[in-house]
Amino acid sequence: MNVPIWAWGLTVLAILALIAVDYFGHVRKSHFPSIAEAGRWSLVYVGIALAFGGIVWWAWGPTYGGEYFAGWVTEKSLSVDNLFVFVLILASFKVPREYQQKVLLIGITIALVMRTIFIMLGATLVAHFSWVFYIFGIFLLWTAWTQARGESGDDEYHENGVLRLVRRIFPVTDSYVGDRMTAKVDGRRMITPMLVVMIAIGSADLLFAVDSIPAIFGLTQEAYLVFTANAFALLGLRQLFFLIDGLLDKLVYLNYGLAVILGFIGIKLVNHALHLNEVPFINGGHEVDLIPDIPTSFSLLFIVVVLAITTVASLLKVRSDRRAAAALEESATPDPVGPGSGSDTTP
Repeated sequence: MNVPIWAWGLTVLAILALIAVDYFGHVRKSHFPSIAEAGRWSLVYVGIALAFGGIVWWAWGPTYGGEYFAGWVTEKSLSVDNLFVFVLILASFKVPREYQQKVLLIGITIALVMRTIFIMLGATLVAHFSWVFYIFGIFLLWTAWTQARGESGDDEYHENGVLRLVRRIFPVTDSYVGDRMTAKVDGRRMITPMLVVMIAIGSADLLFAVDSIPAIFGLTQEAYLVFTANAFALLGLRQLFFLIDGLLDKLVYLNYGLAVILGFIGIKLVNHALHLNEVPFINGGHEVDLIPDIPTSFSLLFIVVVLAITTVASLLKVRSDRRAAAALEESATPDPVGPGSGSDTTP
């Protein structure tokens, strides 16, 4: 895929413009967005991501267009898993509702910058060392296993090493000072919990990149597509958080759906590694062509179908549980008409 420098530059400028719109148009005035506002802007970002995919399809052909869409859908679905952690972080730091937009936006911006570095490193490794696909594939299979067993998350947020280091180096105020990230207390410059929670969001999302970046390299090895799919998935994440915040608990089977997707991509990566095999202790360093490479069109269809089944099954499960709970509560309610209820008029 030949992407000229001007196309890279134009893409980066467009992404920076979208971030600027968020900074100066949405979070400059602190407020908690309504469902309608979050819904409108979620549709805008989805529309932009789909339009960009259409441009890729038109400019570079259906193969690369399909790879972009498969990567974007995968990154978008994995980002929903991030939202569970974001909820825990915001609750743990007791972030006022009107400041949550700003926290999420700056945290996601930090994650986007760090992911870009990861992507460039990953692209360099993939281009020069084919055995990296084995590592990515095995790692994703292990991640799929932990997702299926429910070991990827926790009901409580635990601060990572980055936050502990920040607290050790910088003094932190006891409470929020509006939406400011630093403040002077008794003549001493200190950081506020606002900055700490932003770092928490950014570093938490960076940990998710350890799963998502190998996953997207299993769908495309084009650095341009990996970068843009990640960028457009992250840019709409803030709006998605406020849109489905109340629905997150209803996605009870999400971890199983993500496990299936990660497992599928892990198998795809290992199979691709076998086709490019140069490892001397595997088939004498020669390629192993047991299974044909899985086409991108099938990968995209598979991912979309798994997500659809996961979502529908989750909603049906929640509805069934609610009906069962309502029936149990109704059966446990004492009958108001009966012995001792006052209906017996015998003196």
